[in-house]
Amino acid sequence: MNRKDKYSEVVGKRVQVLSVLLFYLFTFLPFHSVSAQQDSLYANRKKVGVVLSGGGAKGMAHIGVLKVLERAGIPVDIITGTSMGSIIGGLYAIGYNANVLDSTVRVLDWSYVITDKEDLRNQSLSDRRKQYTYALTTGMSFGKHRSSEGGIIKGKNLAELFGQLCTGYTDSLDFSKDLPIPFACVATNIIDNSEVDFHSGRLPQAMRSSMAIPAAFAPVRLGDMVLVDGGLKNNYPADIAREMGADVIIGVTVQGAPKTADDIKGTMGVLSQIVDVNCKNKYDENLAITDVPIRVNTTGYGTASFTLAAIDTLVRRGEEEAMRHWDELIALKQKIGIDDAFRPTILQPLRPQVLSDRQHVSAFTFENMSQQDEAFLRQKFHLQKTDSIDANLQQQLTTSMRVDLFYKTAECRLVPEGDGVRVVLAVGERKSAQVYAGFRFDTEEYAAVQLGVDIPLKTTIPVSTEIVARLGKRIMARVDLTAHPRNFTRPSISYAYRRNDIDFYARGGRDYSVLYHQFQLEATPFNFDFRHFNIQLGLRWDYMRYQNRLVSFQSTGIFLPRAEHFYSYRGRVNYNSEDNWYFPTRGARFEAGYAYVTDNFIKLSGKSGMSDVSANWRKSFTAGSRLTFQPMVYGRLLFGDTVPLVFCNAVGGDWFGHYIEQQMPFAGFGNIEYVNRYFVAAQFQTQLRIASKHYVLLRLAGAQQSGKLSRLFKEKTLLGIQGAYYYNTIFGPIGATFGYSNRTKKPYFCLNLGYEF
Repeated sequence: MNRKDKYSEVVGKRVQVLSVLLFYLFTFLPFHSVSAQQDSLYANRKKVGVVLSGGGAKGMAHIGVLKVLERAGIPVDIITGTSMGSIIGGLYAIGYNANVLDSTVRVLDWSYVITDKEDLRNQSLSDRRKQYTYALTTGMSFGKHRSSEGGIIKGKNLAELFGQLCTGYTDSLDFSKDLPIPFACVATNIIDNSEVDFHSGRLPQAMRSSMAIPAAFAPVRLGDMVLVDGGLKNNYPADIAREMGADVIIGVTVQGAPKTADDIKGTMGVLSQIVDVNCKNKYDENLAITDVPIRVNTTGYGTASFTLAAIDTLVRRGEEEAMRHWDELIALKQKIGIDDAFRPTILQPLRPQVLSDRQHVSAFTFENMSQQDEAFLRQKFHLQKTDSIDANLQQQLTTSMRVDLFYKTAECRLVPEGDGVRVVLAVGERKSAQVYAGFRFDTEEYAAVQLGVDIPLKTTIPVSTEIVARLGKRIMARVDLTAHPRNFTRPSISYAYRRNDIDFYARGGRDYSVLYHQFQLEATPFNFDFRHFNIQLGLRWDYMRYQNRLVSFQSTGIFLPRAEHFYSYRGRVNYNSEDNWYFPTRGARFEAGYAYVTDNFIKLSGKSGMSDVSANWRKSFTAGSRLTFQPMVYGRLLFGDTVPLVFCNAVGGDWFGHYIEQQMPFAGFGNIEYVNRYFVAAQFQTQLRIASKHYVLLRLAGAQQSGKLSRLFKEKTLLGIQGAYYYNTIFGPIGATFGYSNRTKKPYFCLNLGYEF
C-alpha cells in the first residue's frame, strides 16, 4: 500500500469528509417503499441471494455489478461475501446502495485506510512531520508484553473506518433479523483450519475478520479463535446464501485466469499463488449452484490496486460485465416471480441521522481505561461540557488515545440511545515502542539512513521518549523527552550530537570543507500545540568542536577556533495547514523565529549578543485539479557586532535547514554557499501533477543580500531558475532537479530519492 502517498489523489479526505458526503447522499436519495398491495401481489416470489467473492481491490468491481442489478429491478433479499465481498456486501446490507458505495470508495484515502498511520492533522506538527520523514513504521513490544498481532498491518484504521461506516450497527446483532438485508460473511480460524460463518455479532468486527489477509493484516482474535481471510476456506460463499433461503443466486467473482509457471515470479508471486490455490476450496461446487455467474475481467489489477484510476476502471468493468448478462437478468425476473411493475426497495440506513454533522451525546463511557487516562481525556476535550459530537471530534478522541495515551488500538464508538448517542471510548493494550525507519539518497550526500523509536513512560503525566539516530555523511543522535499534560502544551527537553562534514561553495565552485562536532542541549518549557499551530519558547546550549578545516584561510579570510560554545534564548511560531508536506495543493505554511545568541547568557565576545530574525511564508493556489501555484517569501536578518561563522546565512538546495540549521533554499543553487548577514528572497513555484503521482515543478527565485541593512535593496539581485520532475512513492519522492543562477553561472543537476531528513 502506499504507506506515504501522502498522499494519493484524494489526500486529506478521510472519514470526516466521508460522513458529511454520506449524510448528503442518504438525505436526498430517492426512497421507494414496497406498498402493501405489492407485498400481497408478489408474496410468493422467490428470494434472490447475491454472492460477492474476495479479491482485495479487485472487489471494487462488485459495485459496478450492483449498479446493474438495481437498474434491472432485481431485488436483493440475501447477500453474502468474503474478504472485500464482505465489506461491499455488509455495507450494502445496511443501506449503502450501489451509487453511494461508488461515491464512498472514491472519496476514501486508501493510502491511509490500509495502513496503521495515525491521522495527525489535529496533533502536533512534529508528530505530523514523522509521517513525511520515515518510510516504515511499526509497533514493537518486549518481554511479557511482546506484540501478538501477527501481521505487518495491524488494521487499526480499517477497524476504525468500519466502525464509522457501520454507525448504528456496531453492537452485537443478528445479521438476518437486525439488518435491512440478511447478511453473512466468512472468515477462517487458523487454529483448526475451519470455516467460520458470521451470521451474528458485531458487523465491523465480522467484516474486519473476513478480510484479514494472512501475513499482510493482523488476524482478529475472538475468544479461542484466530481469524484470517475467509477466502482460504470459502472465497465464493454461494452455499451460505442457499442455506439462508436464497432460491435464486446471482454471483460475482473477480478471480483471474489460472497462473502458469512463467507467471509466478518473486516472493509476492509465490505468496499470491498460494492464496489463489487455497481460495479454490468449494469454488466449483458453489459456482454450480449459481443461476447467473458474473465473472469480471480484472486483468492488470491486483489486490492492492487502490488508486483512483484503478477503482474507476474496476467499477466500470464490473458494470460492463453485468450489462453483458442484461438479457439473462431480465429473463431471470420471470423465474423470480416478478414483472416490470415490481419496484425493489432502495434502502436507507435504519438510523440515517447518525451520519449527520453533529449528534446529541447522552453519555460518555470508558472501556479498559484507567481513571487517570479517563481524567486526561475529560479535561483535554472538556467532555463534561460537551453535549454533541461530530466526525471530527470522534477522530480527535481516537487519535489522542493512540498518540497521547500510547494505546495500540482505540476506538470511539457511537451507540444510539434515546434521542442521541452514547459515546464509547474503548482501548486495547498499551504500546511498548514505536519504531521508525527512513532512507534517502542524493548526489551531494549519497546514502543516508535515519532510525527512530518512541518509548512511552508510565508516569502520572504521560511522557514520551524519542530516540533518533542518523547514519551517513552527517551523523546525528538525539534524545527527546516530551510531557503530554492535559492541556495543549508539551514541555520538552532535548539532547543532540551531530557530526557534520560539509562542503561550502563560492559562486558555484567548492571553496572549503569543514568537519565539526556539535553538542546541543535544549529546554523548551513552553511548547504549545493547537490544530495547525506550534509556539515554542526555550533556552539552548551549543558546543562546537572543529576537527578538520580544509580551507585556504589566506584566500577566504575565514577563521575557525578549535572550539566554541553559545547560550541562546529562542522563540518560534510555526503554522502549517498544507495538505501535503512535499506537493501541497491547498493550505499555507508560515514560520517565524527569533534567537538571542550569547556566550555567557548576556553578551557575545564581550559585546551585545547577536539577534537572529527569520521567517518564511508559502501559500498554495489551485487552478483546476492538476495545476497549483505557490508563491513564497522568506529571509533571515542577523543583527549585532559579532556574527560567528556557524550562524552565518547560507543558501542552497531545496529545503530549509537540511544540512545546517540556517540553510535556506534558493533556485539555481545546488550546494551550500554563504551569503551576507541580511538576506531576503521571493520564490514562485508552478506545480503540475501528471496522472496521480507524477509532478513537474518550475521555480523562479530572486533575492537581495547585503552586509548592511541600509544597502539591502541597492546590491545586485540574485536570480535563479529551477526545473524538477518527481514521482511520489511510498518511500518518498524520487526525482531529478536542474537549475541555474546568475551567481553560480553554471547549471547544476541533483538526484533525490526518499524523504528529506
